[in-house]
Amino acid sequence: MRLTLHVWRQSGPNTAGKLETYPMDGVEADMSFLEMFDMLNDKLTLEGKEPIAFAHDCREGICGSCNMMISGQAHGPWKGATTCQLHMRAFKDGDEIWVEPWRAKAFPMVKDLVVDRSAFDRIIQAGGYVSVNTGGARDANEILIGKEVVDESMDAAACIGCGACVAACPNASASLFTGAKITHLGLLPQGQPERDRRALAMVEQMDIEGFGHCTLTGECQEACPKEISIDVIKRMNRDYAVAAVRYVEPKETAGAG
Repeated sequence: MRLTLHVWRQSGPNTAGKLETYPMDGVEADMSFLEMFDMLNDKLTLEGKEPIAFAHDCREGICGSCNMMISGQAHGPWKGATTCQLHMRAFKDGDEIWVEPWRAKAFPMVKDLVVDRSAFDRIIQAGGYVSVNTGGARDANEILIGKEVVDESMDAAACIGCGACVAACPNASASLFTGAKITHLGLLPQGQPERDRRALAMVEQMDIEGFGHCTLTGECQEACPKEISIDVIKRMNRDYAVAAVRYVEPKETAGAG
């Protein structure tokens, strides 16, 4: 299969970037998109040229690292798949493919197709956890949770933090990501003690990071490789509104003198 790739090249965050064209021959339909990029980088290395920087890790659709905008679609044309799960049989012989990085103020450029997604990490650090006392393992059935609640929580927990929702959103909003993390924990009994503080802290951190506001266009759920519903945004907005009314920051108590 012969293809023409137009790939964004940028040597660093403070340099100008541009699309460069690379003809590819001998691409097999069973190759993954990243394997095709490996093939291109081998070719560039043999020619004494700088290989294309792109992020990847597990190559199993789990880590969320392989973020690429492929011909205008986050992760490419296959619904419910990451870039590493995309195979070249999704394209036809002679196709032209445009490959760019995520475009969002909150995801600053690093190099070529690599962007810094640490803004997501800071949102998690703001409240995406539960505080529990450690100790011996407790019985799995000690806290009974209804199946519908478990299913909804696990659907939200499927988020891998890839950033496709941000890249696809016309406002570069992180509401689907943040809503998924808030929903995952907010539905479970273990997440109730910190539910209000969590919603306030994570939404406020999302705004601090410079993500845009959600206007519910729905592009995020269409681009999400885990097909997370925008219903999590509805739950996030409700939790935030309730928490803004009733949450009182606990006061520090003075230690014994």
